[in-house]
Amino acid sequence: MTVTSGVATGEAARAGAPGRQPKRKSLHAGEGRRGTLLVLPTIIALAVVIGYPIVRAIVMSFQKDAGLDPATGLFVSGGNAGFSNYTHWLLQKCGDVKCPPGTLGSQFWPAMFNTVFLTVITVAFEVVLGMAFALVMNGAFRGRSLLRASVLVPWAIPTAVTAKLWAFMFATAGVVNAILHRQIIWGSGEWTSRFAVAIADIWKTTPFMALLILAGLQIIPGEVYEAARVDGASAWQRFTQITLPLVRPALMVAVLFRTLDVLRIFDLPQIMFQGGGGSGNATTTLSIRVDKQIRAGFNSAAALSTITFVFIFLVAYLFVKVLGANVIQTQQAQQKGTI
Repeated sequence: MTVTSGVATGEAARAGAPGRQPKRKSLHAGEGRRGTLLVLPTIIALAVVIGYPIVRAIVMSFQKDAGLDPATGLFVSGGNAGFSNYTHWLLQKCGDVKCPPGTLGSQFWPAMFNTVFLTVITVAFEVVLGMAFALVMNGAFRGRSLLRASVLVPWAIPTAVTAKLWAFMFATAGVVNAILHRQIIWGSGEWTSRFAVAIADIWKTTPFMALLILAGLQIIPGEVYEAARVDGASAWQRFTQITLPLVRPALMVAVLFRTLDVLRIFDLPQIMFQGGGGSGNATTTLSIRVDKQIRAGFNSAAALSTITFVFIFLVAYLFVKVLGANVIQTQQAQQKGTI
């Protein structure tokens, strides 16, 4: 009887009676706190390196630049400007119906147009050419490694070297005019200078687009194409119904990176045509305009840099919001298809 009751008691203890289980320390206890401590230095560094300049630029954008006061003729060193720096850039509010040449309002919108124009043209061509290069590099043939290495050469060249290279090629006695058998002064015309910068940027950064797209192509199973061939699908049908849907996440990431990169473009047009071209502003982008405005006044330049930051941030947000939803839907559809 005693043995039986002892066995029962031992079994009950091993089974774990409710309310009598000893509390065990979780294996994950303290991991959240340790993770926070490990990430905290990075967060502090980012706050100092990124957060402080942004806040400082916003504060400066609401201050007046040092200069002569038109009312008194005396030199003043700043003061509260309110939103006047922003209205001068955005609304061309200069006291007249239209800002005269040289004022802030007459300089912002041409720079915005040049930036958007270069973004649309270069990204569109880079998507098409990058997809074509990626499809070729994704094939199985002899010399594929050599082809991939040679395609990446333009992207590996520093931008300053690329700008000088294409500046020489677009010179009056350059290679481009020799091929076209014409004497075109590319830097003197507004549209010729814009297209020259666009061609140089497409040549340099198309390999980057092709590299990202190639990474997306290589994760597509070959069995999918084999099944499509068995079903009688043509090459165009395999491309539009298999390749494009499955490579879309990598393609959208590439488009996002390149769009944000071109919206901040500075060195290529600055070195090729000294940020001018045409009548002097044909290749002036927002970043170049900020650099030029710094020499006239830090506070007005801070306002323009803040406007540029907000514009690029909104573009990035729309890309992530819209394209990110498509990526999730694509992944869910792929998972359902797999199941």
